[in-house]
Amino acid sequence: MNSIPRFRGLVAATFTPFTPDGEINLPMVEPLVEHAVATGMAGLYVLGSTGEGLSLTQAERLLVAEQFVRCSAGRVPIIVQVGSESLRSSHELARHAQKIGAHAISAVSPVYFRPENVSTLVASMQVIASGAPELPFYYYHIPGATGVTLNMLEFLKLGSQLIPNLRGLKFTSPAAYDLQACVECDDQRFEILWGVDEMLLSGMVAGAVAAVGSTYNFASRIYHNLIAAQAEGNYQRAAEFQSLSQLLVRTFVPFGPRAAQKAIMSFIGLDCGPSRLPIAPLSDSAREQLREKLDTIGFFQW
Repeated sequence: MNSIPRFRGLVAATFTPFTPDGEINLPMVEPLVEHAVATGMAGLYVLGSTGEGLSLTQAERLLVAEQFVRCSAGRVPIIVQVGSESLRSSHELARHAQKIGAHAISAVSPVYFRPENVSTLVASMQVIASGAPELPFYYYHIPGATGVTLNMLEFLKLGSQLIPNLRGLKFTSPAAYDLQACVECDDQRFEILWGVDEMLLSGMVAGAVAAVGSTYNFASRIYHNLIAAQAEGNYQRAAEFQSLSQLLVRTFVPFGPRAAQKAIMSFIGLDCGPSRLPIAPLSDSAREQLREKLDTIGFFQW
């Protein structure tokens, strides 16, 4: 078997910025991209869970994807999440992503009519991926949100036969042992992108080639320090930075993870507006409580 792939860095799961009345705030995309570039992101993952992609209309998703590609100007790779409840709509989103110059596509499974077995999941993703045959395709495995708990090793084995552009997975599950099995599949043929920020070190050790996460937008220093410590073989120091990450996550999750993270972005000077229902935005009092708790743990000094 080949050696474990070299870790390639952090990919920011981007927020979709809204105006106070809930419309898409396209001009705010450019500051978000500039911030990602300045903080050393290795790529941007657009319109995923953090980006509330499934809460946007088809037309809005096209506009947001175009704006991120335009503003990045080739400086960082753009992965567009195109999954939805309609496979045909997802196919069209994939086709559009290829047309506008995105670097890769990804897709979450439909969740109302969930695929009942690996064969059906592969067939569903085949419909989507065929919309952008020239782009790498990553299936977005997030069972905690979708309820799709199918075996990813089996998905890769069958998918490699039926989806020509299958590149790998965005693996957002704490099951690091399953992650490692996927990394080792078929002589490390696939790229596995780790999606659990508070377990970054575990994902790196298991062989993930990159990590996609939301907290990288506002806490990149913690994770860059973690990566540097791990590269030096100082696992104790790396674990200390991972502990800070976990403290941060434990602090904001009780407020509602997605709405709270949008509030944190405003605290650091990048106001992405409120979340869109059904994600309830934070009240003014909750925002102030969150700010106080972040100050208490030292977040603004990190």
